[in-house]
Amino acid sequence: MLRRLALLAAPLAALLVTLPAPEARAQERVVNVFNWNDYIDPYMVQRFTRETGIRVRYDIYDSLETLEGRLSAGRSGYDIIVPTSEPTFSRLARAGGLLPLDRSKIPNLANLDPALQAQVASSDPENRFGALYLWGSIGLGVNTARIQALAPDAPMDSLRLIFDPAHARRIARCGISMMDSASDVIPTVLRYLGRDPNSTDAGDLREVERTLLAVRPFIRNFSTGGTIEALASGQACLAFAYSGDAIQASVRAREANQGVAVSYVAPVEGAQLWFDLLAIPADAPNPDNAHAFINFLLQPDVMASITNHVRYPNGVPASRASVAPDVAADPAVFPPESMRPRFFTIGPVAQAAERARNRVWARFKAGR
Repeated sequence: MLRRLALLAAPLAALLVTLPAPEARAQERVVNVFNWNDYIDPYMVQRFTRETGIRVRYDIYDSLETLEGRLSAGRSGYDIIVPTSEPTFSRLARAGGLLPLDRSKIPNLANLDPALQAQVASSDPENRFGALYLWGSIGLGVNTARIQALAPDAPMDSLRLIFDPAHARRIARCGISMMDSASDVIPTVLRYLGRDPNSTDAGDLREVERTLLAVRPFIRNFSTGGTIEALASGQACLAFAYSGDAIQASVRAREANQGVAVSYVAPVEGAQLWFDLLAIPADAPNPDNAHAFINFLLQPDVMASITNHVRYPNGVPASRASVAPDVAADPAVFPPESMRPRFFTIGPVAQAAERARNRVWARFKAGR
């Protein structure tokens, strides 16, 4: 699902710790976390250590490929990871790469939204291996003023902005950024073409490739972790992005007060929902501390602080009362019921189909 800036905000960077000497490590209680960048409230990390005495060693990634690559070699040393439900989480669960959660050690699992948990169950039957952390959708981060200056009649609520070469050509001058993730982009293109987002049909994939290659000349860069900065600074006027990234870019642009205005659009053709789950690798060195960390995060006030900081909705309904009023009222963060028909979810695909999608993606990035 970047998802998020290439570097953590300064407060969280200050929390990153160097490893103590071996004799000190033998006495120390730690939990080793591997999470998306800019994806937690750093002060909640500090609070966890104060309340439990467990020190947090925190590493970051900006793509699912990075996460999977680190885990594939085994003995990663991490106690907590935060994979997206599809494709990474479901793949790890099926391969035996995750430890089943001990519910007796995570009583705050009861705080999770049953309806959202039911949606996640397509990737995690019976919710055995993951606790819902944050979720959101994938759509368009837009600088409306700059786009309309170049294309006054551009369809601002449509994927045609980025996937129709007639529009992309006109907008290209102010910068179009594409997230670097086949698993996020290809299902949306299938939906845009009126096909099943889970399709593995070879003909459908050829249409996806044709659509992507037609707009490849107008894509300035492929970036997941850098989307927030690109939009907030005005380096890009259009980005295919995670909802929270576009919302964070909007906040940062306002704070910078440089005349940049950014908004998030859930396209009329449909926006893919994603779910990020707290999970414990099967070879986690400190599984008890991992359970304690998950239980701490699932407290309503903690999840409210995280949502306030990163502008993504969480899976704990009781947190809503403590979410900042401007965040709680933002339909881009908490979509109203009227927007639900725009959203879709995806399921797992077979390895052969995934390889075929990755080949399409490689040709798209190469432009041939």
